[in-house]
Amino acid sequence: MSWDFFVPVCIGDLVKTGGINQYVVQDVVHPKQLPSHLTKFKVALRNQGPLCILEHFDTGYSVLQDMGHETNVVSGLAASLPVFLVSTSISAAERKEKLNAVKMSVFLLCKLTETLESYSCRQGIITAPGKGNKKSKAVGEGLMQWDSERESVLQALVQLLQLDIRSLWNLSLVEEEFISCVTCCCYKLLENSTISHVKSKPTRDCIIHLLGVLIKKYNHLLGASVKVIQLLQHFEQSSSVFAQAVSVWSTEYGIRAIIGEIMREIGQKSSEELAREGSGVKAFASFLSELSSLVPELMIPNISVLITHLEGESHTMRVAVCEVLGEILVRVLCGDGLDESGKSDRNRFLDTLQEHLHDTHSHVRARVLQVYTRIVNSKALPLCRYSEVMELAVGRLMDKSINAVKSAIQLLAAFIAHNPYSCKLSSADLKKPLEKETAKLREMKEKVAGKAPGTNKFFMLNSLSFPKDGLLVFEFLDDFFEQTNFCFIRLLMFFSGSDEDAAELTQDLPPTPQKDGEKDGEDGELKKQEMLVQYLRDTETFALEVERAISVINNMLYWKTTSVVQEAVQFCVTVCEFSVANSISGVRKMLPLVWSTDSAIKDAVVEAYRRLYLNPQGDTIRIKAQTLVDSLSELMVDASLGTIQCLEEIVQEFFGSGSNLQSTVVQILWERFTGKRETSGLHRRAAVLLLGMAREVVLGNLDTLCSVALGEKVTEDFLLARDTVITICSITDHQSKSSPFRLPQDHQLFTCLTQAIAEGKCKPMSFMEQAVRLIYFLAESPDQLCSWLLQRSARLLLNQIAEGGEVNKDTAQVQDGSQESLNCVCLAQLLALCGCVAFWQVSHLERSVSAELRRRRGETEEREEKEKGPSSKAKVMRLQAANESAMEEELGLMGASAEDTEAELIKKICETELLDEENLLSAFLPLLVKVCSSPGHYSHPQLTTAACLALSQYMMISPSVCEENIRLMFTVLERSSLPVVRANTIIALGDLTVRFPNILEPWTQNLYARLSDEVPSVRQTAVTVLTQLVLKDVLKVKGQVSEVAVLLIDPEPHITSLALNFFNELATKDNAIYNLLPDIISRLSDPERGMNTEDFNTIMKQLFSYITKERQTESLVEKLCQRFRTAKTERQWCDLAMSLSLLSMCERGFKRLQECWECYSDKLTEPGVYQPLLSITGKLRRGAKPQFKVLLDEFEKRLTAVHTKGLENVESPEMEEENQRERSVKKPRTRRGQNSSPRTLGPLVCKRKYFNFDLCVFCVTQVKRSLQFPAKLVTVL
Repeated sequence: MSWDFFVPVCIGDLVKTGGINQYVVQDVVHPKQLPSHLTKFKVALRNQGPLCILEHFDTGYSVLQDMGHETNVVSGLAASLPVFLVSTSISAAERKEKLNAVKMSVFLLCKLTETLESYSCRQGIITAPGKGNKKSKAVGEGLMQWDSERESVLQALVQLLQLDIRSLWNLSLVEEEFISCVTCCCYKLLENSTISHVKSKPTRDCIIHLLGVLIKKYNHLLGASVKVIQLLQHFEQSSSVFAQAVSVWSTEYGIRAIIGEIMREIGQKSSEELAREGSGVKAFASFLSELSSLVPELMIPNISVLITHLEGESHTMRVAVCEVLGEILVRVLCGDGLDESGKSDRNRFLDTLQEHLHDTHSHVRARVLQVYTRIVNSKALPLCRYSEVMELAVGRLMDKSINAVKSAIQLLAAFIAHNPYSCKLSSADLKKPLEKETAKLREMKEKVAGKAPGTNKFFMLNSLSFPKDGLLVFEFLDDFFEQTNFCFIRLLMFFSGSDEDAAELTQDLPPTPQKDGEKDGEDGELKKQEMLVQYLRDTETFALEVERAISVINNMLYWKTTSVVQEAVQFCVTVCEFSVANSISGVRKMLPLVWSTDSAIKDAVVEAYRRLYLNPQGDTIRIKAQTLVDSLSELMVDASLGTIQCLEEIVQEFFGSGSNLQSTVVQILWERFTGKRETSGLHRRAAVLLLGMAREVVLGNLDTLCSVALGEKVTEDFLLARDTVITICSITDHQSKSSPFRLPQDHQLFTCLTQAIAEGKCKPMSFMEQAVRLIYFLAESPDQLCSWLLQRSARLLLNQIAEGGEVNKDTAQVQDGSQESLNCVCLAQLLALCGCVAFWQVSHLERSVSAELRRRRGETEEREEKEKGPSSKAKVMRLQAANESAMEEELGLMGASAEDTEAELIKKICETELLDEENLLSAFLPLLVKVCSSPGHYSHPQLTTAACLALSQYMMISPSVCEENIRLMFTVLERSSLPVVRANTIIALGDLTVRFPNILEPWTQNLYARLSDEVPSVRQTAVTVLTQLVLKDVLKVKGQVSEVAVLLIDPEPHITSLALNFFNELATKDNAIYNLLPDIISRLSDPERGMNTEDFNTIMKQLFSYITKERQTESLVEKLCQRFRTAKTERQWCDLAMSLSLLSMCERGFKRLQECWECYSDKLTEPGVYQPLLSITGKLRRGAKPQFKVLLDEFEKRLTAVHTKGLENVESPEMEEENQRERSVKKPRTRRGQNSSPRTLGPLVCKRKYFNFDLCVFCVTQVKRSLQFPAKLVTVL
């Protein structure tokens, strides 16, 4: 064979005349003749084998020119290639022949593969055949066939290149064009967008192994690394494929150098290049993250080239590098077996991650927190860093980014789940053990110091807090000199030869050193004690951070962001599962979220409680039920009424679910309540409240409840009796349309209750209130029962007074103080009973009686309809058909008229009959008024509290009673010295405002005044009541809301959160805060209030955060600027300027600010006005258009000029333009020596308000120079 085949760069080069002995395609077969030539080629392939390619290459080349024929030739070529190298000894001619065959076959195979792949990517991997379109159907079938043949082609190439075909070339140097032909084919396949899909895994694996062979055997390392970078820049979806490929090449083929090459290529990318869009930075980041998860240990030697990107502008690359560091820390640099180099790298990487917890980009902060979460979950974080990272994570809870906050919560949950300390101990429990062990350590150190005098100096210096290195030097020198002195004395003793002299010389020596064993033992104990103290310190620090985190995350339960609330709920579940101290607070706080309108939050809370309490663990049903009851009882202990109502929603779901634990749980609850098993009073109360959440259980065991808690032993535990009464109340159903469930008056329940209320001494007010409530809910004639109860209580009180002597209201003349105190308590209980009866009597009339009247009216109407018969019904139908709309209207009015009549009847009874002279309630009203109006005479706290509350309940009966006593109630509110009285009065006045808004409207200012009460509990009550009144539109929102705004800086966090909630809810009303802001600013900046600047700014930042509409911002700019005219003090100017700077201003708002220049320009000399206005331009400049930036620059120059020179020395823009035009006009120049026209001096007008001596001197000097007046005249001037 006289010719050689050279792999061309381009396919068309084969038809051109080449060099000497270079193969050239002679005959390009026409497409119409191609099928016959392909048939001959197939026959030759069967007869001659793969060497037939030498004669039929032109046919294969022609196939490349036309794509429209079969692709079966690919399989035949692929199957014949490996046969070439079976023979071990070949001649030069055979070698040349087989080499040409290899090159021809590989060339055709690779080029045909590239062509088919390009066509398939262009047409789609699988083209659905169209109906009736034979051509498209044929193309689709061809592509499907190629899709199945692709893997066999690649396997054939792998099989060939794995053989040692380098011997076919001279000096075993494979030409670059041959390698490039194969690699280009591989990279072309990797460009396919579906290569990363699961179905392409076989093809992907073949390509990876083929390139691995080329890199290992054919020196393709550098080319592969460059090509990987290029493809990553253009094909982002290939990042995972190349990460897998590089991992295989480095592990299975041992080509570790390629990781370094690729990392260096990425590391050399400039920060500016990566910051540009389309630079492939996302693909690089994804590639590095994927690669670190596969071979993290191989990335450590070259990690330094990536660290530089942490200082770059691309946050995506910073995230990727941090994830790489995290994978290395989790997979490689973990455990206790690291050498010094590994520990150093681990500390360096952890320091780097900690720095980026404060990264400028929120995405980086969030991802670093996620990296730390994985490190903690993998237990790869050193113990010494727990407290430090924990503190940083708690700090990230205040992050502005929601993703960062959620990631911080997840990290804190991971810390608690995998911490090496004891979470059950609180910081308070750890304080005493730490102090004890620290004192013990101090004693041990002093003891060791006393036994070794040579170290006294060291301990003394240590106590003086010298640097650590200096202490080590002192210790070494101290030991050195001690040993030197000891050796010198021993020499003197040896040379003296006298024992007496030796004794004299050695009597002042320090004691001989301790034995090594004893010294080592003491050192060991000392080290153990030091480790114990350090462990306790770390545990205390960790516990403090956990408590701080719980406090912050508990407040996040009521954030507006649903995802944050869900993470906070999950965190509360985690801390509760690990029995963290104070974890129950978060679980209780999230309970009201079961009423949330957001279904995601509600479902999260319900699932959390189901996980914590309703799915107990245990071997038997009894143990599971016991665990469930114990956990729910702990939650019920000291729970508020609101908490119990929320928990009832969840427990009722459990009782309605039909769980196999239900019957056992009920049995255990009854055992606890009845006292069959020894339990505490708190758990008995919890048991009866839990039973009340199952209505059917209570209804069937009413006698048991009465006998156990309301019988003879009721006086032993009034709280249990109260909770039992609450449980019995749960069986009432006010929404039922049927006849209400009532019990006869002589029922055991009412006998027990009346006896306990009338004859019981020192009974709690709460029990009495709930008992009266129950009587009105269940008794057939509650008014008669309560009337008898009032008479009985009053008679017993009078008898008690008569027996103990008449009570003198002047406490100074009382001989028996204890007897009077007892009588005051009994009188307070009687007055409280009067108030309860009055309140529930009104409630009974308006709810039960009114509902019963409606029910009876409905039954009557229904009965009349039935009595009319069919004929009457037909007549009515005809009338309705004639005038249906008129009839409906008439019937509607009739229904409304009937309801109005019932309401008027109830109203008349309340106003005329309840407090009639014949009614028992009216007898106590004068006494209530007297006690409330004479606090000096009736000073007993309980009596005063009960009287005020009872009077407010009386005022609920009718408008006349309310109007008569409203002034007295507000007097009590303002002058009472008891915080509980003021708080109760606020609540009562809130209820009265809802019931009689017209009467209370003139007293609104007095309600707002309690927001500044000196007692936190009163302020808290006031803001709670006012929030309800304002949000329910009972009170009109006026300027007094500024008093609520002041509570945003209240020292009590709970009050601050209530005020914040008030404004959050108020912001949902249209323009509410927008309308109030100017008045709030004026009130808060009033000099008489004396609010400091920092507090004012804090309040305004929160309020202005609700102004988000552009029109509102624009209008507020004008309103605030106009307020500069009426502001009198510099402080008010500064507050207005600060308020302007807090607005989210846009171009329209800025133009309005410019238009109002005259309003504030004369105040710009004040720094407090100038700086806020200057900051507005800085905010607007971010992302502004070039034209708008010019306006900002001009405005800023104008501000600065007025601030530095004063308004009088700065010309307005109009004047500047006019002067500029005048200067632009050319004036005629006079010749030298020619007299110019004389100048005239106009009148001197002083525009400044104050006399300025320096300015006058300057003016005189200018006049002298320009007009050349005589010196005397100038002096006169």
